[in-house]
Amino acid sequence: MKRFVFFILIWHFLVGSTYSQDQKPVRLAVVGLTHSHVNWILRSQRKADMQLVGIVEPNRELAERLLKANNLSMDLWYSSMDELFAAVIPDGVTAFGSIYEHLEVVQACAPRGIHVMVEKPLAVSNAHAREMKALAEKHNIHLITNYETTWYASNQEVYRHVHDLNSIGPIRRVIINDGHEGPMEIGVRKEFLDWLADPVQNGGGAVIDFGCYGANLMTWLMQGERPISVTAELKLIKPEIYPKVDDDATILLQYPSSIGVIQASWNWPFGRKDMEVYGQTGYLIAKNATNMVMRLKGEGKERSQELAKRPYPYDDPFSFFAGIIQGRIQMEPFDLSSLENNLLVVEILEAAIESAKSGQRVYLK
Repeated sequence: MKRFVFFILIWHFLVGSTYSQDQKPVRLAVVGLTHSHVNWILRSQRKADMQLVGIVEPNRELAERLLKANNLSMDLWYSSMDELFAAVIPDGVTAFGSIYEHLEVVQACAPRGIHVMVEKPLAVSNAHAREMKALAEKHNIHLITNYETTWYASNQEVYRHVHDLNSIGPIRRVIINDGHEGPMEIGVRKEFLDWLADPVQNGGGAVIDFGCYGANLMTWLMQGERPISVTAELKLIKPEIYPKVDDDATILLQYPSSIGVIQASWNWPFGRKDMEVYGQTGYLIAKNATNMVMRLKGEGKERSQELAKRPYPYDDPFSFFAGIIQGRIQMEPFDLSSLENNLLVVEILEAAIESAKSGQRVYLK
């Protein structure tokens, strides 16, 4: 009987989370091509669960270059959102311009009932984030945020150990490392660098670009618990390259019985995205997308585990977005992509900038 129930549960999971050929593909449009992560959707658009119906980019030369590189027709191109919406109303829009422009995208899409996924983070400020939230709620649209690390099997397995298996007891310390040598140093496109190193268009430097990963993961691991306070140190180590924004950030998040340490940098010798979670009785380390190491209570030494990539539709942000729009996927509160989580992310990042400027700990209301 137990085996029968188990197979019924698995069947319901598969039916609820996979794409049916009887369903129409979700029609998606891209707004903005300046963010280098846009190549992700330009390469993914041939999936059966989605149809790319338009690309908005005011810079025609950039649009021609990227569409040609991805074997896409210029018939998809529009110079503005007004032009796009005069021709087609997509089910959802993915935003790949500057962070400052996210608000403008939601302002245009929400009244038309178009769902929005922005590339991390949600917004440049609490003021922008609050307006985006109000628009999403008023017009009943989904507003989600995409992070590369959301799709890491290792992070999901860490969460399962912490909350489902209780493998390491209560969380005591989390250290999240995200960074690389620097956007200029790794050769990002000029269109990306122009706003990435701008304090208005990006909201900051490494503190925003990489600090958001840690704030997102920490909020998820803590299941939405608000930090008591935020303390941050921002540095400008390479002013000759990044004269207007920080290129290194350390953020401390204080909770009643645990601490989060976010280390974000454009100054590391190698790129890395990893997370260490220390509990009362053991620890878990997500070393990359599919590898984790752990040492649990009673174990004499550390052991490694290689994980399979996440299954469809949790292996790709655009299939995930399509599933959200079609109602095949339901997010829990404070999931990595959720609006609740990412509102708190913006609040943490703004507090970190305030703390660095004042040299004081900032207490969250």
